[in-house]
Amino acid sequence: MIRHTVLFKFKADFPAADKRAWTTGLDRLRGNIPGMRTFTHGADVVGSGRAFDYAIVADFDTVDDIAAYNTHPLHEPLKDYSFPNSEQILSVDFHLDAPPTGHPEEN
Repeated sequence: MIRHTVLFKFKADFPAADKRAWTTGLDRLRGNIPGMRTFTHGADVVGSGRAFDYAIVADFDTVDDIAAYNTHPLHEPLKDYSFPNSEQILSVDFHLDAPPTGHPEEN
């Protein structure tokens, strides 16, 4: 299984109505994307100086499932909100069942 994690740093002028439309669209993804096992999202609650504003975490069966999600008709319109209203977007995809890394004596 692969965990897909995305972090968003929003622009200060992200319109509230657009943000609500975006999060409502995110809610529609859960249970409607083939190959997506879990899907959670939420705003940062700590607000530290290094924190991002919002996170999405989803688990997929395969890399191909992530690719299908990225172009899915429910996901595509959300990009019209997130890309123009974010200063920075970071992502990482990793295997949940990956073996430990590093030197054997460190694990």
